[in-house]
Amino acid sequence: MLEAGTIAPDFTLEDQEGQPVTLSSFRGRPVILYFYPKDNTSGCTTQAQGYTELKPGFDAKDAVVIGISKDSPASHRRFIDKQGLDLILLSDPDHKVNELYDVWKEKSMYGKKYFGTVRSSFLISPEGVILKSGEKVKPKLDPETMLKALDALQDTPGVPGAAGSDGDNA
Repeated sequence: MLEAGTIAPDFTLEDQEGQPVTLSSFRGRPVILYFYPKDNTSGCTTQAQGYTELKPGFDAKDAVVIGISKDSPASHRRFIDKQGLDLILLSDPDHKVNELYDVWKEKSMYGKKYFGTVRSSFLISPEGVILKSGEKVKPKLDPETMLKALDALQDTPGVPGAAGSDGDNA
C-alpha cells in the first residue's frame, strides 16, 4: 500500500456517466480517494452512504470524495440512484489503478484464494501528495475517520494543503 509522503499516482478513469476523470484535475483541492470491492453490497453501501452523509463536511473543506471499484459506469449509476449517493464513482475494470495504489491483493474466502480489492482509503493533499492511507478500513468508520484526518491536517501548520501553510515542510 502506498504510504504517506508518496506522490499519488495520476490516472484517468470513467465516472458513473461514462466521462473521463483525471485525478490531477483536482490539484488545488484535497482528495479522499477510496477503493471498495463492489457496488450494492452491504459494506460498500454503508461506506458510500457514510461519505454521502458527511459530504457537507468535506465540501466545507473544499475536498472531493472519489470512490473506485471494478464495477462498470452503468453499475455505478445504478448504485448512486438506488442508494441516493452524492459521490464520484470511477470504474477500474482491469484493476490497473487498484494495482498502482497497491490495493489489488490476494484474498481468501472459505479457503479459496483469489485477487481482489482490499478496502482502502487515501487522503491526498492539494499538491498531490498522500497525507494519510488506510488499508482494510472499516466501512462504517472510514468516512468519519477521513473527515477527522482532513480536519487535523488542515489545522496543522507546515503540512502541504494545511490552512496557513506555505507548502514548505522545512
